[in-house]
Amino acid sequence: MRTKWHNRAWPAALPALALVLLATAGCTGTGSPGSSAKPGASPSTSGARQQVARVCAKPPAGLEKPPAGAVEIDPGKVGDLATKTGDAPPGTTFWLRPGKHRLPAERYAQVIPKEGDRYIGAPGAVLDGRKKNQYAFGGDAPDVTISHLTVQGFVPPQDEGVVNKGSADGWVIEHSAIQYNSGAGLMAGARQQVRDNCLRGNGQYGMNAYKDGDSIRGLVVEGNEITGNNTGDWEKRRKGCGCTGGIKFWAVDRADIRANWVHDNRGTGLWADTNNNDFRIENNLIEANDGAALIYEISYNAVVRDNTIRRNNLVEGRRSAERGDAFPYGSVYISESGGEPRVDARTDKIEVYRNRLENNWNGITLWESADRFCNSPANTSSGDCTLLVKDKERCKRPGIKTEPLYADCRWKTQRVDIHDNRFVLAKPEIDCSSRCDRMALLSNYGTYPNWSPYKGDKVQKSITDKQHNRWHDNAYVGPWRFVAQDMGKVLDDGQWQALPYEQDAGSTFDLPAGG
Repeated sequence: MRTKWHNRAWPAALPALALVLLATAGCTGTGSPGSSAKPGASPSTSGARQQVARVCAKPPAGLEKPPAGAVEIDPGKVGDLATKTGDAPPGTTFWLRPGKHRLPAERYAQVIPKEGDRYIGAPGAVLDGRKKNQYAFGGDAPDVTISHLTVQGFVPPQDEGVVNKGSADGWVIEHSAIQYNSGAGLMAGARQQVRDNCLRGNGQYGMNAYKDGDSIRGLVVEGNEITGNNTGDWEKRRKGCGCTGGIKFWAVDRADIRANWVHDNRGTGLWADTNNNDFRIENNLIEANDGAALIYEISYNAVVRDNTIRRNNLVEGRRSAERGDAFPYGSVYISESGGEPRVDARTDKIEVYRNRLENNWNGITLWESADRFCNSPANTSSGDCTLLVKDKERCKRPGIKTEPLYADCRWKTQRVDIHDNRFVLAKPEIDCSSRCDRMALLSNYGTYPNWSPYKGDKVQKSITDKQHNRWHDNAYVGPWRFVAQDMGKVLDDGQWQALPYEQDAGSTFDLPAGG
């Protein structure tokens, strides 16, 4: 697997069983143990009904009787599931009886499905790795279904996953609990559907949407509760690794991420990193994650709408402020990402609208590193190039100094449209006196490498003035400040709206209410 490093720091109809209804009047749930979710907190400002998953506390029951023609799996026989899978033809349905199912006590023992196999759990069916097996379901067979099953206690290596270990295509994982495993609970392949699951307490990720050497075309993540992941605190073990989150997405093309409850993860809630494209992130409740609610990094074309985003980044944001770091880490952090009409997608920009952001540590940050581009040593994503110039060897002297390479060798924060959102900040509620109250549009002064064509303030001026990044028609409640061009320019709302920035036309500011 490619090693990935990130660049966050300076400079470098939904199934009813899985859902809790959130209407504009408020939320009926109070959150999981340890959650900061509050009853009655309002969701988005769109006026639409919003649904969000609450699966872990009330998982849907399995099938009490086996489907017609199913092969029954006996929990009393160690390895019965793997053995019968090997003996059966493709397209077999397996019904796991109630009880704890086990694989042989060998490190690499796992179930290797065949094309079209289906695994359905009875009430109380658990596949337990007992901290002995690395993987539960592997292989490369497509179109496998896993439902109504608890999968726990597996110990895959870093960056690898327990279910769909081989990132095979067309898998459906639904109505299941993938919990308390090391590494990632799930991997992902093309056309994968992840619906109405509890992805809880996994050591690194709830899901690592990554396929070695390939992009993932088409991914649906709907109605899941994604909570308490990164128990191994990998960012502390490998500082700056960018290898954690509720879900991490790598090179996913066309994803629908909707109606999930993403909360109380150590680190980022949802993190799209490296050449992702065409995401729709909508109607999610993202709250109480230690880091950002959402990071969209060196990626393209997305719609982020009708989400409720609250009390994120309080741990990591406060930690950075206490150590004197003035960088405006956003709870929605768009880093070297933007709209690109030449990359095929359902939109040609990044549009962020009809969201409610409430009492997060900072708001939305648009950032572009002048030193991070294809073939630069400061590109922290393992030598990947942009989707416009796939051969990184083209992005070097002298060609990179001239068009089209000068433009196309950069991941650009461009064509970001932020409108009709509600931003609420009450500093006493998040115990903050400073550095928690910022929107930001900025870059750094380019210095590296010495042959870079982007040295100086070129990128700072471009991201601010030339790349069509706009805030407008938003509602602000609370004492918001604004950072433009570089960290040293901290503005009030009047300066933010005035020349030369002319941001937030048509927006309203109610400063006293959130003071």
